[in-house]
Amino acid sequence: MRIRPVGRHALLLDCDDPGQVEAWRAELWRRRAAGELTAVEIVPAAATVLLDGVPDPAAVAARIAGWTPRPVAAQAAAAQVEVPTVYDGEDLPVVARHWGVTVPEVVRRLRETAFRVAFCGFAPGFAYLTGLPPEWAVPRLPSPRTRVPAGSVALAGPYAGIYPTASPGGWLLVGRTELTLFDVRADPPARLTPGTRVRLVAA
Repeated sequence: MRIRPVGRHALLLDCDDPGQVEAWRAELWRRRAAGELTAVEIVPAAATVLLDGVPDPAAVAARIAGWTPRPVAAQAAAAQVEVPTVYDGEDLPVVARHWGVTVPEVVRRLRETAFRVAFCGFAPGFAYLTGLPPEWAVPRLPSPRTRVPAGSVALAGPYAGIYPTASPGGWLLVGRTELTLFDVRADPPARLTPGTRVRLVAA
Protein backbone atom coordinates (compact mmCIF):
# COMPACT_ATOMS: atom_id res chain seq x y z
CA MET A 1 0.00 0.00 0.00
CA ARG A 2 1.26 3.48 -0.91
CA ILE A 3 0.04 6.83 0.44
CA ARG A 4 -0.05 9.92 -1.76
CA PRO A 5 -1.14 13.50 -0.99
CA VAL A 6 -4.02 14.77 -3.11
CA GLY A 7 -4.54 18.52 -2.98
CA ARG A 8 -4.23 20.36 0.33
CA HIS A 9 -6.42 18.24 2.60
CA ALA A 10 -6.67 14.75 1.15
CA LEU A 11 -4.74 11.49 0.94
CA LEU A 12 -5.01 8.62 -1.53
CA LEU A 13 -4.11 5.07 -0.54
CA ASP A 14 -3.01 3.00 -3.56
CA CYS A 15 -3.77 -0.63 -2.75
CA ASP A 16 -2.47 -3.85 -4.26
CA ASP A 17 -5.78 -5.68 -4.65
CA PRO A 18 -9.50 -5.43 -3.79
CA GLY A 19 -8.99 -7.31 -0.53
CA GLN A 20 -6.51 -4.69 0.62
CA VAL A 21 -8.93 -1.92 -0.35
CA GLU A 22 -11.65 -3.46 1.82
CA ALA A 23 -9.25 -4.07 4.71
CA TRP A 24 -8.09 -0.44 4.70
CA ARG A 25 -11.62 0.90 4.20
CA ALA A 26 -12.82 -1.01 7.26
CA GLU A 27 -9.75 -0.06 9.32
CA LEU A 28 -10.06 3.64 8.54
CA TRP A 29 -13.80 3.70 9.22
CA ARG A 30 -13.19 1.90 12.53
CA ARG A 31 -10.47 4.31 13.61
CA ARG A 32 -12.55 7.34 12.63
CA ALA A 33 -15.48 6.01 14.68
CA ALA A 34 -13.10 5.52 17.62
CA GLY A 35 -11.86 9.11 17.36
CA GLU A 36 -8.37 8.10 16.21
CA LEU A 37 -8.72 9.62 12.74
CA THR A 38 -10.22 12.83 11.42
CA ALA A 39 -11.51 12.77 7.85
CA VAL A 40 -14.71 14.14 6.38
CA GLU A 41 -14.93 11.41 3.73
CA ILE A 42 -13.36 7.96 3.41
CA VAL A 43 -14.21 6.66 -0.05
CA PRO A 44 -13.11 3.26 -1.39
CA ALA A 45 -12.79 2.57 -5.11
CA ALA A 46 -11.56 -0.35 -7.22
CA ALA A 47 -7.90 0.01 -6.20
CA THR A 48 -7.75 3.05 -3.90
CA VAL A 49 -9.14 4.60 -0.73
CA LEU A 50 -9.54 8.39 -0.64
CA LEU A 51 -9.46 10.35 2.61
CA ASP A 52 -10.83 13.86 2.13
CA GLY A 53 -11.13 16.67 4.63
CA VAL A 54 -7.95 15.70 6.49
CA PRO A 55 -6.69 18.62 8.64
CA ASP A 56 -3.00 17.62 8.61
CA PRO A 57 -2.35 15.17 5.74
CA ALA A 58 1.36 14.73 6.46
CA ALA A 59 0.77 13.78 10.10
CA VAL A 60 -2.13 11.49 9.23
CA ALA A 61 -0.10 9.78 6.49
CA ALA A 62 2.67 9.07 9.01
CA ARG A 63 0.16 7.53 11.43
CA ILE A 64 -1.49 5.42 8.73
CA ALA A 65 1.93 4.12 7.65
CA GLY A 66 2.31 2.62 11.13
CA TRP A 67 -1.08 0.90 11.15
CA THR A 68 -1.80 -2.66 10.05
CA PRO A 69 -5.38 -3.27 8.92
CA ARG A 70 -7.18 -6.33 10.14
CA PRO A 71 -7.71 -9.00 7.47
CA VAL A 72 -11.21 -8.94 6.01
CA ALA A 73 -11.93 -12.38 7.47
CA ALA A 74 -11.07 -11.12 10.97
CA GLN A 75 -13.34 -8.09 10.84
CA ALA A 76 -16.65 -7.95 12.64
CA ALA A 77 -19.49 -9.24 10.49
CA ALA A 78 -21.03 -6.44 8.47
CA ALA A 79 -24.75 -6.00 7.99
CA GLN A 80 -26.31 -8.27 5.38
CA VAL A 81 -28.98 -7.26 2.89
CA GLU A 82 -31.03 -9.89 1.10
CA VAL A 83 -32.13 -8.71 -2.34
CA PRO A 84 -35.20 -10.61 -3.61
CA THR A 85 -34.32 -11.29 -7.24
CA VAL A 86 -36.35 -12.56 -10.18
CA TYR A 87 -33.85 -14.27 -12.46
CA ASP A 88 -35.28 -13.49 -15.89
CA GLY A 89 -32.61 -11.20 -17.36
CA GLU A 90 -32.31 -11.25 -21.13
CA ASP A 91 -28.54 -11.76 -20.97
CA LEU A 92 -28.64 -14.93 -18.86
CA PRO A 93 -27.90 -17.09 -21.94
CA VAL A 94 -24.89 -14.89 -22.72
CA VAL A 95 -23.53 -15.34 -19.19
CA ALA A 96 -24.18 -19.08 -19.42
CA ARG A 97 -22.11 -19.30 -22.60
CA HIS A 98 -19.24 -17.37 -21.02
CA TRP A 99 -19.30 -19.64 -17.98
CA GLY A 100 -19.80 -22.81 -20.00
CA VAL A 101 -22.86 -23.84 -17.99
CA THR A 102 -26.65 -23.86 -18.27
CA VAL A 103 -28.87 -20.91 -17.38
CA PRO A 104 -30.21 -22.71 -14.26
CA GLU A 105 -26.61 -23.22 -13.14
CA VAL A 106 -25.90 -19.49 -13.57
CA VAL A 107 -28.91 -18.73 -11.38
CA ARG A 108 -27.82 -21.26 -8.76
CA ARG A 109 -24.32 -19.79 -8.60
CA LEU A 110 -25.60 -16.24 -8.23
CA ARG A 111 -28.06 -17.25 -5.52
CA GLU A 112 -25.33 -19.01 -3.54
CA THR A 113 -22.64 -16.34 -3.88
CA ALA A 114 -21.84 -14.26 -0.79
CA PHE A 115 -21.37 -10.77 -2.22
CA ARG A 116 -19.87 -7.73 -0.53
CA VAL A 117 -20.13 -4.08 -1.53
CA ALA A 118 -16.62 -3.04 -2.56
CA PHE A 119 -17.42 0.56 -3.47
CA CYS A 120 -20.14 2.75 -4.94
CA GLY A 121 -20.08 4.81 -8.11
CA PHE A 122 -21.48 5.39 -11.61
CA ALA A 123 -24.82 6.59 -10.18
CA PRO A 124 -26.11 7.41 -6.67
CA GLY A 125 -26.71 4.14 -4.86
CA PHE A 126 -24.99 1.93 -7.45
CA ALA A 127 -22.90 -0.62 -5.54
CA TYR A 128 -20.13 -2.69 -7.09
CA LEU A 129 -20.46 -6.17 -5.60
CA THR A 130 -17.50 -8.53 -5.31
CA GLY A 131 -17.57 -12.23 -4.54
CA LEU A 132 -17.52 -13.89 -7.95
CA PRO A 133 -14.39 -15.89 -8.82
CA PRO A 134 -12.07 -14.14 -11.31
CA GLU A 135 -12.76 -16.79 -13.95
CA TRP A 136 -16.45 -15.81 -13.97
CA ALA A 137 -15.73 -12.26 -15.15
CA VAL A 138 -17.84 -11.31 -18.18
CA PRO A 139 -17.46 -8.47 -20.72
CA ARG A 140 -19.80 -5.53 -21.04
CA LEU A 141 -22.06 -5.23 -24.05
CA PRO A 142 -20.32 -3.90 -27.19
CA SER A 143 -22.89 -1.07 -27.26
CA PRO A 144 -24.63 0.06 -24.05
CA ARG A 145 -28.40 0.01 -23.82
CA THR A 146 -29.92 3.48 -23.85
CA ARG A 147 -32.14 2.59 -20.88
CA VAL A 148 -31.79 -0.09 -18.22
CA PRO A 149 -34.79 -0.30 -15.85
CA ALA A 150 -34.36 0.48 -12.16
CA GLY A 151 -33.80 -2.67 -10.12
CA SER A 152 -32.00 -4.53 -12.90
CA VAL A 153 -29.44 -7.01 -11.56
CA ALA A 154 -26.43 -7.23 -13.83
CA LEU A 155 -22.85 -8.45 -14.27
CA ALA A 156 -19.77 -6.83 -15.82
CA GLY A 157 -16.12 -7.71 -15.44
CA PRO A 158 -15.62 -9.23 -11.97
CA TYR A 159 -18.58 -7.34 -10.47
CA ALA A 160 -22.30 -7.72 -9.94
CA GLY A 161 -24.45 -4.64 -9.57
CA ILE A 162 -28.04 -3.45 -9.26
CA TYR A 163 -29.23 -0.35 -11.09
CA PRO A 164 -30.87 1.86 -8.42
CA THR A 165 -32.54 4.06 -11.04
CA ALA A 166 -33.25 3.78 -14.76
CA SER A 167 -30.19 4.78 -16.77
CA PRO A 168 -28.09 3.82 -19.77
CA GLY A 169 -25.84 0.84 -19.14
CA GLY A 170 -23.76 -1.86 -20.76
CA TRP A 171 -23.80 -4.58 -18.10
CA LEU A 172 -25.26 -8.04 -18.77
CA LEU A 173 -28.77 -8.29 -17.30
CA VAL A 174 -29.47 -11.43 -15.25
CA GLY A 175 -32.51 -10.43 -13.19
CA ARG A 176 -34.48 -7.72 -11.44
CA THR A 177 -35.60 -6.69 -7.97
CA GLU A 178 -38.34 -4.50 -6.56
CA LEU A 179 -36.16 -3.48 -3.61
CA THR A 180 -35.57 0.28 -3.36
CA LEU A 181 -31.83 0.87 -3.30
CA PHE A 182 -31.64 4.67 -3.20
CA ASP A 183 -33.98 7.08 -1.41
CA VAL A 184 -32.94 10.68 -0.74
CA ARG A 185 -35.29 10.74 2.27
CA ALA A 186 -33.54 7.80 3.96
CA ASP A 187 -30.46 7.96 6.20
CA PRO A 188 -28.25 6.88 4.58
CA PRO A 189 -29.90 7.35 1.17
CA ALA A 190 -28.12 4.29 -0.27
CA ARG A 191 -29.25 0.91 1.05
CA LEU A 192 -25.98 -0.73 -0.06
CA THR A 193 -22.83 0.89 1.35
CA PRO A 194 -19.19 -0.29 1.29
CA GLY A 195 -18.65 -3.37 3.41
CA THR A 196 -22.30 -4.49 3.35
CA ARG A 197 -22.81 -8.19 2.66
CA VAL A 198 -25.37 -8.96 -0.04
CA ARG A 199 -27.26 -12.10 -1.07
CA LEU A 200 -29.26 -12.21 -4.31
CA VAL A 201 -32.00 -14.51 -3.03
CA ALA A 202 -34.86 -15.83 -5.14
CA ALA A 203 -37.92 -13.59 -5.05
